[in-house]
Amino acid sequence: MTFAVSPPAVHVRAPGKINLYLGVGGRHDDGYHALATVFQAVSLYEDVTARHADDFSVTVSGVDDPATVPLDDRNLAMRAAKLLATAAEYEGGVALEIRKSVPVAGGMGGGSADAAAALVACDALWGTGFSTARLHELAARLGADVPFALHGGTAVGTGRGDQLNPALARGRFDWVLVPSDAGLSTPVVYGRLDALREEHGALADDPPLSLDVPIPVLQALRSGDSELLSESIYNDLQEAALHERPDLETTILRGIHAGALQGIVSGSGPTIALLCGSPESAQHVQNELRDRGFDPLHVHGPVPGARIIG
Repeated sequence: MTFAVSPPAVHVRAPGKINLYLGVGGRHDDGYHALATVFQAVSLYEDVTARHADDFSVTVSGVDDPATVPLDDRNLAMRAAKLLATAAEYEGGVALEIRKSVPVAGGMGGGSADAAAALVACDALWGTGFSTARLHELAARLGADVPFALHGGTAVGTGRGDQLNPALARGRFDWVLVPSDAGLSTPVVYGRLDALREEHGALADDPPLSLDVPIPVLQALRSGDSELLSESIYNDLQEAALHERPDLETTILRGIHAGALQGIVSGSGPTIALLCGSPESAQHVQNELRDRGFDPLHVHGPVPGARIIG
């Protein structure tokens, strides 16, 4: 492959996400579950800067405990850069600088956003010129949430969540996010869901191995009506997450008491996403929860996916 002349550094910003609907089907033989989900990218971002280097390296800032983010091949951004290099037959390396704002292990796809940003940044840095479709293909090999972080907006995800179709979402939706000091392991939450279903006598095909997003969710998004959407947001993983962290239910109830329309565990948790009726309402909910000792964040969606900055 011939590589174009490239800049000395590329800065890419990619959004975190909320699963405003998440249906989880039965576990397949490969250990994965069928999913039907609606992603919405929100205005909480990961920033990745890529610079030329002989080898591959990652540095991370913006986290209280650096040990929570691996700096080796367990890091999705590192894996994304190496995957792109292999696909492009690029023989050099890259130094990745990640500044995190999305909660670590918070169910908001921060690591996936890093990976999507790394793909876009390295593609531009190395001048590989891969198409969006090719980058999507590589993103899907890294994890179910990475393709969505690449595209952003609002989308329906099926399969493992990586088969995406854009969803029409009119207007703006305001959310108050309540992060948690301690993360939740996605495999642990899925394992708890399986255990709860077995305990209640669910059959192997109940829930089914393939799922669809309910029509009322899509209608609410098309209408741009937050109150209508609040009646449809749902997460199959929520019961399992609350089983691991019962305190999260109290957070949801406090958010609703403060004026949120509804609350939900984001993805596998533990971040709580509270849907509000307006920017002003979200600001009020944020202030009320801050007074109660939380560290809430007011964000909005949908926003675009991974983009080059500057």
